[in-house]
Amino acid sequence: MITLHHLNVLRSTRVIWLLEELGLGYELKTYQRDQNFRAPPELASVHPLGKAPILVDDGLVLAESATILRYLEQKYGDGRLVPAPGTPDRAIHDEWLDYVESSAALPVMFTLLGAKTGGLPTGLAGFTGPELAKALAYIADRVRDREYLMGDRLTLADIQMSYLLTALRNAGQLGTYPAVVAYLDRLEASPGLKKAIEVGGPMSLPART
Repeated sequence: MITLHHLNVLRSTRVIWLLEELGLGYELKTYQRDQNFRAPPELASVHPLGKAPILVDDGLVLAESATILRYLEQKYGDGRLVPAPGTPDRAIHDEWLDYVESSAALPVMFTLLGAKTGGLPTGLAGFTGPELAKALAYIADRVRDREYLMGDRLTLADIQMSYLLTALRNAGQLGTYPAVVAYLDRLEASPGLKKAIEVGGPMSLPART
């Protein structure tokens, strides 16, 4: 039995989305954030990192979203959500999958942190703004003439990308990137993501005004 340890308002909704896309049975254990919006200490008893998502399957305990997505697809997906191994498309797909939580995540997280703390220091803001613009332009160029990152087929990379774009939209950062907004709209129209949000809640909350 697959068990997913899930934190409310978090990127682990992406793992629920994949589980729904694959039609897998799973047990969802949901934890609530504390008053400082941090994970509760109980998660550390499941995995030393003490954060979600954490997947448990046949005694295997995994953290990190990309690792979990790859594992589930390789074990249960039969290639439905990735290009064929050994092809150029697979290499490009994996580049996008890794890009989300590596190069793209840094300026995104700084931007979101600044929005929550009254703004970034001048030096950090001077770095973050151009890096975020570069990331969003890169994504926009990719999806302007494609339904998804790899064409007309939903892949793991799209599922992984959904959290960052949702968080940026809710922080008011996508207004000048209509191609990215349209792409996110297409992701949110997916029955799998709709079900994941119904089961696990949203990945990000709109900014308070």
